[in-house]
Amino acid sequence: MAFFLCCALLCTCFHGKRKQMINHVVEPKQLDAIDSVSSLGLEVSSSSRSERVPKSPLRSPYRHSPLRTPPDYSLRIPPSPSRFSISPQLSRAKSLHLSFNQIIKATHNFSTSHLIGEGGFGTVYKAELPDHQIVAVKRAKKENFSALENEFSNEVQLSKLEHRSLVKLLGCIENKNERIVITEYVSNGTLREHLDGQHGIILDFSQRLEISIDVAHALTYLHTYAEKKIIHRDVKSSNILLTDNFKAKVTDFGFAKTGDENKSQVFTSVKGTAGYVDPEYLKTNQLSPKSDVYSFGVLLIEIMSGRRPVEMKRTGDEKITVRWAFNKYGDGNMMEILDPLLEEELDEEIVDKMLSLAFQCAAPTRHDRPSMIDAVGKLWEIRKLYMLLLKR
Repeated sequence: MAFFLCCALLCTCFHGKRKQMINHVVEPKQLDAIDSVSSLGLEVSSSSRSERVPKSPLRSPYRHSPLRTPPDYSLRIPPSPSRFSISPQLSRAKSLHLSFNQIIKATHNFSTSHLIGEGGFGTVYKAELPDHQIVAVKRAKKENFSALENEFSNEVQLSKLEHRSLVKLLGCIENKNERIVITEYVSNGTLREHLDGQHGIILDFSQRLEISIDVAHALTYLHTYAEKKIIHRDVKSSNILLTDNFKAKVTDFGFAKTGDENKSQVFTSVKGTAGYVDPEYLKTNQLSPKSDVYSFGVLLIEIMSGRRPVEMKRTGDEKITVRWAFNKYGDGNMMEILDPLLEEELDEEIVDKMLSLAFQCAAPTRHDRPSMIDAVGKLWEIRKLYMLLLKR
């Protein structure tokens, strides 16, 4: 009885404060990766830190929609591990020692036919080595060379990281005015590409849930189990690569920051991608693992809705996806948040739990956000419930 009374009080309080909390959402002027997000003229409300994001915003009662799934749908979800392991690791991959000339040969002199991507650091090429190993080669942009020194140094320093949900760095080359980073090749493109339908396959909910868990495991490892605490600082869908089996791997450590074990926050200039950046980090320049948690919350909403964090072609409250989703959720229309490309009907309890976790992670203040290790636990609880509902 006490639990239901508390829920009622929370819902009443939430209804009066929802608009104030929504105003905390950051509204960027552009989408590209940035060295200083503050240069975009982003605005963050200075509302009281005492305002907390409620755990259960006002919504309509569950209707428990019937599940409609393909015959082999449940087979796509791997069985739960017999033992919960927060930081599953791989055996150490062999480092590569290659010359610049070998890289030129492997990429056919950086031929456009080998080009597979481009980002803030530079261009990425697919290369086949003499032993037939396929790797990804990141070549720094020469015009931004001096500005990229720190990013290159970060990539090299983090080469010891090993986790099945992190893209493995295999080697690097410094050759006069060339900076090359060699990583494992992940064959199935980025999460953002799949959400956009660029690969001809629409991700179903089970795949989106597994991807969310993989990313959460990777961030938990960085924050908790790596030799030194690491804050990624640029968690976004285009930095999530997918394997042929739709396993997710987090990549791009150019903006990553090593934290002090004795301090919960690091004072540093603001870096990241507009739409994903922690509003408290923007205001204070104080970076913490909870900054990655905020980005992860935005990513969860993106995974569930299919929308980019900032929809430049939309107007009003629909422009900022977190704000739009929060409005829908608070008004009791959470099912309207779901990606229209999702073909299966989902139980409302599953949708509610996923979105509740997303909003908790994307809370305006760090105090209200869970740690990544707590977020992982909640995702596994959702997965367990989802599996039970599939068997109905």
